Amino acid sequence: MHKSQISIPLEIPDVKVLKSEINPTGEFVITIESTKAETRCHRCGREIRKFHGYDEWVTLRYLPVFKRNSYLRYRPKRYYCRDCDATTTQKVEWHNPNSPLAQDYEDHVLFQLVNATIEDVRIKENLSYDLVLGVLERRIASEVDWGQYDDLEVLGLDEIALKKGHGNFVVIVTARLKDGRLVLLGVLENREKDTVIAFLRTIPNRLLKTIHTVCSDMYEGFTEAVREEVKSAQLVIDRFHVTRKYRDAVDGLRKLELKRLKQELSEPDYAQLKGAMWALRKKPADLEPDEHKVLRSLFASSPKLKAAYTLQNQLTAIFNENISQLAGKKKIRAWMKRVAKSGLTCFDDFLKTLTQWWEEITNFFTQRANSGFVEGFNNKIKVLKRRCYGLYNLKHIFQRIFLDLEGYRLFAG
Repeated sequence: MHKSQISIPLEIPDVKVLKSEINPTGEFVITIESTKAETRCHRCGREIRKFHGYDEWVTLRYLPVFKRNSYLRYRPKRYYCRDCDATTTQKVEWHNPNSPLAQDYEDHVLFQLVNATIEDVRIKENLSYDLVLGVLERRIASEVDWGQYDDLEVLGLDEIALKKGHGNFVVIVTARLKDGRLVLLGVLENREKDTVIAFLRTIPNRLLKTIHTVCSDMYEGFTEAVREEVKSAQLVIDRFHVTRKYRDAVDGLRKLELKRLKQELSEPDYAQLKGAMWALRKKPADLEPDEHKVLRSLFASSPKLKAAYTLQNQLTAIFNENISQLAGKKKIRAWMKRVAKSGLTCFDDFLKTLTQWWEEITNFFTQRANSGFVEGFNNKIKVLKRRCYGLYNLKHIFQRIFLDLEGYRLFAG
């Protein structure tokens, strides 16, 4: 019976197809030969053209075709250098001699690794764990290549804990470029000031001059290092950390008030407050009808919590406004007066923080378009930590973050 056939371009440069076949297990095997008639001598570096035979056959895993595995077979050519009296095996751009995979298939593996684990890809591609890890280590750099950047614009510094409750922090350094792209610059072994300074000093002067804003939290190891090494940049305390502080103040009051109400209210009345924590933490616009009901019951029993909740949302609204730094300062000062007038003490620590970091926090209003990326990146890191449980090696952390950020752009084609 006649079987329909189609032709598919191989799209590998400088090769010709000698034969294609299907092996007994149903996999495609494509025999090819390089059409290049030269290589570089491994000793002197000169271009050599005197053909000197072939190496042994090499079989490489290649891109799947119609859900079937496929392989490339070829015999590397060898060339003779008259100047060195040495032979050199021809290097081809579509295969690294240290890998049993073709370059295009390695790209495919890296694309599969974006937002996935090595174990996921190992199973999907029927490869060994070490083979997938080898592709990652061979193809993805473990530190930044400064030469690929013309400007850095906005620098971000933040810390993450590798192990919950163990306090072993690493520092993630990122940048938001002029075109809006977020890039990874470094993973530092600790958050000490000297460590941060040492990294900042690796940034070439031509790029250091392009940094106009640095976003970080209120950790002085970060802020002092930035003031010393990136003197021309404006320091902005990331809004995420500011928001967390005043929301934590309201959450602390919630815990105290619910503890009091549990003793004072009847069991049926207290039961109406179930879900109060999540309702308080949600944006008012996102509340469901039953959550509105919970808050009404809660505020009826706790006027203090209602006042704190209102003040919290008022401050959030100020930060959401597209206003100048001067206008922002004026509105926040008015908010601080309302807090003092309310008699609430839950915001006391936050007010001290606000006073201590006044300029750096209100700098947000001058760079509001740029300072939000740190929070979004934090969430990406948290997802990576959960997905790649046990990822503690700084080199691998850099590679995995870099791949999650750049993988679709670099390997989707």
